[in-house]
Amino acid sequence: MRPVWRVADVRAAEAGLLATLPPGTLMRRAAAGLARRCALLLADRGGVYGARVLLLVGSGDNGGDALFAGEHLARRGAAVSALLVDPERVHAEGSAALRAAGGRVVDSPPATVDLVVDGIVGIGGRGGLRETAKQLAGGLIRHRGRDGRRATVVAVDVPSGVAVDTGDVPSTAAGRPDAVHADVTVTFGAWKPALVVGPAAALTGEVELVDIGLGPWLRGTPALHVVEGSDVADCWPDLGPASEKYTRGVVGVATGSRTYPGAAVLSVGGALAGPAGLVRYAGGARDEVLRVHPSVIATGRVADAGRVQAWVCGSGLGTGAEAVGELRAVLATSVPVVLDADALTLLVDGSMADLLRRRDAPVVVTPHDREYARLCGEQPGADRVAATMRLAAWMNAVVLLKGDRTVIGTPDGRAYVNPTGSAALATGGTGDVLAGLLGSLLAAGVRADRAAAVAAYLHGLAGREAARGGPVTAPDVVAALRPVLGRTGEIPWK
Repeated sequence: MRPVWRVADVRAAEAGLLATLPPGTLMRRAAAGLARRCALLLADRGGVYGARVLLLVGSGDNGGDALFAGEHLARRGAAVSALLVDPERVHAEGSAALRAAGGRVVDSPPATVDLVVDGIVGIGGRGGLRETAKQLAGGLIRHRGRDGRRATVVAVDVPSGVAVDTGDVPSTAAGRPDAVHADVTVTFGAWKPALVVGPAAALTGEVELVDIGLGPWLRGTPALHVVEGSDVADCWPDLGPASEKYTRGVVGVATGSRTYPGAAVLSVGGALAGPAGLVRYAGGARDEVLRVHPSVIATGRVADAGRVQAWVCGSGLGTGAEAVGELRAVLATSVPVVLDADALTLLVDGSMADLLRRRDAPVVVTPHDREYARLCGEQPGADRVAATMRLAAWMNAVVLLKGDRTVIGTPDGRAYVNPTGSAALATGGTGDVLAGLLGSLLAAGVRADRAAAVAAYLHGLAGREAARGGPVTAPDVVAALRPVLGRTGEIPWK
């Protein structure tokens, strides 16, 4: 998993490294990596020579990075112009280097711009963009290149205007993000939270990490980790010659009802796509489940289901007395449990929440924002990672806070973010599929936090796969899980 670091940790690492280097070395390293990526982008727009490059230059080191990168591009024949947000506080050495290479400082953007470098505000920025910077950021969409296409926007370290440690983004009066929307972000030394979580993640475009030597100096605990494809293979249980359905794990699914049979069919479908060897269904939709999934062993109640290694409970269960009894029966077991949808609504009852917190076996809860608000009495707010961690600590459970960038938090303070989320999954029933897949991973023996991270990753890939064919429904996601698992080569089917 890829570590993501807070601003304070990055600053401390930079200070440690800077003490070992000649002055200016670190900025030069960063600028060289930035210029390299800019040159590659310009190669797709007619080449560096003769290209029109506009630097938006702030007063900090971020502006210096942009100026030194502009120097590199100017020496390769690009026409580089720099717009200064605050001319009195410009990085003097960077400005001199740009001018010496043939670049120029301008008062307004040139008529033609192929590439814009956003060096307005870096990781030290606070409180959104100032008025001059807002005007510059707001005008980016108007810039056009030699080929008539919109100028490519490259952010330096992070898009200007985002809250780096939380991924929050201020909004304009019209509700639009009050920050730069980049096509590419070139970040230095380490990943930062705004690149991977919250609304800021949607503004970064493609992210490239430039190694400037910070690695040995990054100490302490990362803010969170990003789930990667290799983590799927690392967590997925191996199959061997002695494997059979019971040794692979049995997952119990207590979802759906006579009123909502579809939730049962979908959650069982998600469970069957996972690594567990057998699914036992308990609930009022057993006839519908068996019609679609004949391999399932189905009963009417949790008490009659038989032995399982994990339970999934809640999707379509309802909130009446029968549902309460089934949830209590699930929580009374000594195996890992996934609680979704109606089970979360039932947890608002104080006695049920107390029963949950007293469990020794792992629990994973999967709220979306409205369910989070019902559980906590407030919305997740600007810092989704911190909100996830608070709920995880209070519930003594792994929390999977669903969203465009799903966040997973643990009671002992570990956090993960899933990068494969897709707006295509914003449709009814897809969460039921996720819950079933997660339960299957738990039943197969995967640790709860890793199971939640891997399930979210695969679920996101399935959503993207299903979207290739047009609008997505939950059955499409179930069907897409199998090609995702088989095609990626990440699952060790042996």
